[in-house]
Amino acid sequence: MAGNHRYFNLPDFTQPSPPSTSPSLLSHQCCRPSDATKGLLVALLGGGLPAGFVGPFSRMAYQTSHLPSLELLICRCLFHLPIALLLKLRGDPLFGPPDVQGRNFLHALLNVLSIGCAYSAVQVVPAGNAATVRKGSSTVCSALLALCLESQGLSGYDWCGLLDSTLGLIIIVGPGLGTLQEETTGLYTAMGYVLAFLGGLALSLWLLVYCSLNFSSCLPTVAFLFGLVGLVGSVPGLFLLQTAVLPNDPLSWSCVGAVGILALVSFACVSYVVTKAHPAPVCAVLHSEVVVALMLQYYVLCETVAPSDIMGAGVVLGSIAIITAQNLSCEREGQVEE
Repeated sequence: MAGNHRYFNLPDFTQPSPPSTSPSLLSHQCCRPSDATKGLLVALLGGGLPAGFVGPFSRMAYQTSHLPSLELLICRCLFHLPIALLLKLRGDPLFGPPDVQGRNFLHALLNVLSIGCAYSAVQVVPAGNAATVRKGSSTVCSALLALCLESQGLSGYDWCGLLDSTLGLIIIVGPGLGTLQEETTGLYTAMGYVLAFLGGLALSLWLLVYCSLNFSSCLPTVAFLFGLVGLVGSVPGLFLLQTAVLPNDPLSWSCVGAVGILALVSFACVSYVVTKAHPAPVCAVLHSEVVVALMLQYYVLCETVAPSDIMGAGVVLGSIAIITAQNLSCEREGQVEE
């Protein structure tokens, strides 16, 4: 049994020894990134970084033409509807197999709620703080759901990274929560943080639901359903709760188009990643969105970034490094499974 252990792989002296190989050459030939490592890199580069632009661009569209959040959500959903053509060309049902259609619609509903809360939050609180609260709550909720609903726990490195990430989020948001005024502006700010928290909770739930889906056309199906459910729910809500606005300047249309494209790329990458790695570390790596949003908040939107924001962003980056380093494992190529 000891000869098959991953750490105590003792040689069998009854067999001829293999030809010696240079250690440097062996490390290049026998080690490759694991699937979890590849997934986390996709989450960092394809999920977190593009999503970091979505919040500031949404705020720019609101500041320029007072574009309501539901109208922005409708514009984003329109980018998802053409995926139905891909499903038709492949001969796949638009709503997925009959036995999982209920979960597909639940996933789409949770995703719409998460995005709607996020777009509403960035209109009343700074984009970086809204992204911070949303990603932080999604990470904590994913970790709690992993404890309550899953038999496979997280490693010590994962828990260390999650706690480090949560500490960074508290450093960023804490000073702002302590200075809320007992006025209308303070009430709106508190509501913005509550919406951001609810958006993160919905995000952790839809990641969990997506992990339970397993059919060939899963990603394009849930992407199309997000556009369909979001459109059906947002159009009546726009005319009942908000006032539709038709932007008449190129900047607003450019922001709307950028939000739709970047959000679609981030959605596809995150949906792919959760099939390779645990949702909790994925949410922690997606905190890179916070750093990008804070940079754009300062350099593009010309909004104040407090020293606590910079300190918290550094702690968040440290948590990403801890989680990523733990998952940078090597797998032996050509290993024979007995």
